[in-house]
Amino acid sequence: MKVLVIGAGGREHVLAHKLSQSPLVNEIHAIPGNDAMLDVAIIHTEIAETDHEKIVTFARQNEIAWTIIGPEQPLTEGLTDKLQAADIKVFGPNQDAAQIEGSKLFAKQLMEKYKIPTAEYKEITNKHNALQYIESCEYPVVLKKDGLAAGKGVIIASNYEEAQAGVETLYPEEEGVVVFEQYLEGEEFSLMTMVNGDYAVPFDCIAQDHKRAYDNDQGPNTGGMGAYCPVPHIDESILKRTNDDIAQPIAQAMVKEGYSFFGVLYIGAIITADGPKVIEFNARFGDPEAQVLLTRMESDLMQHIIDLEAKAPINFEWKDNAVVGVMLASKGYPGQYEKGHQVSGFNLNGDYFISGLKKENDVYITSGGRVILALGEGENIAKAKDNAYEAVDKIESEGLFYRKDISNKAIK
Repeated sequence: MKVLVIGAGGREHVLAHKLSQSPLVNEIHAIPGNDAMLDVAIIHTEIAETDHEKIVTFARQNEIAWTIIGPEQPLTEGLTDKLQAADIKVFGPNQDAAQIEGSKLFAKQLMEKYKIPTAEYKEITNKHNALQYIESCEYPVVLKKDGLAAGKGVIIASNYEEAQAGVETLYPEEEGVVVFEQYLEGEEFSLMTMVNGDYAVPFDCIAQDHKRAYDNDQGPNTGGMGAYCPVPHIDESILKRTNDDIAQPIAQAMVKEGYSFFGVLYIGAIITADGPKVIEFNARFGDPEAQVLLTRMESDLMQHIIDLEAKAPINFEWKDNAVVGVMLASKGYPGQYEKGHQVSGFNLNGDYFISGLKKENDVYITSGGRVILALGEGENIAKAKDNAYEAVDKIESEGLFYRKDISNKAIK
């Protein structure tokens, strides 16, 4: 069958790479794709992922059997709805269901109504009220912009001054919705769940992302500076409780509210003294979690999608090896950063997945904030980490930085 992947980042690179291993798939297209995907897909950089009409026309003309949507923006803007109206199958929720990521407030209200464990919150709709609220709220407090923010719309303020700066950042104008949340103490993890309406099948392998820009979880939030799987110090009982208390109830809640979710629901969770609680939902694979999880997955992703559609049993198979991925980002990210730095020393054999590189005159140069994820595999997390940083050391560039402590929490 022919498959179309929407998106241009590292998540889409690994999706195309993984789908290319399926005996069910004989042709992969990527819109817009990136230059590093050429080994596994036919890329169409002339079509933007925001140009829904051209995407639908392309899928129709090329007899695409399945479209896999990687990023959040096409989902929240309704690309699934348009493709489905043209009788093209899509792995990715429709616009209404994608609200679970597109609106922090929608997600919080849904969890509150159905008693799904999460932090207490307050919705504030203008800057004046926000400035009043932070004068008397408990600290630390978490500020979340309502809407998509590419992983950078969350500010953790430990005192009034930081909260005041956060309000100025998240309210560029007087009006706007910001969700203020109770700060939760604990260890975070990411659980991908394949969902078709009330049928929810969580991955039986979790990952752990590293959101802060610098070592020891310092600096601003990013889209993710590295990830690893499995997470050996988080035991099966936590996974079972997350499924029982969060994954299954949220799938049921969406159906009861009239939302038909089909795709991957990302559960960003934290282990508190009261058990796992939701930090956030995403309506698609995490990035960089997808890169490590799909590298470790031995079973056929395309077969899993087909089984999900049929609500048939899904049996994931995983390599014995652990996988660690280290993100190299442009210096200055997640703030202002330069583009155009040359990058070399990497291969395209599955050891690296590309987020922000483009080819000019046979040379790769930086074109984004997060640039390239270096992967390592090993019999345990420590060995996988060593191999990942060996892969990092092979990369030559003046314009990149990375964390040196990815996966440390799993190494005793």
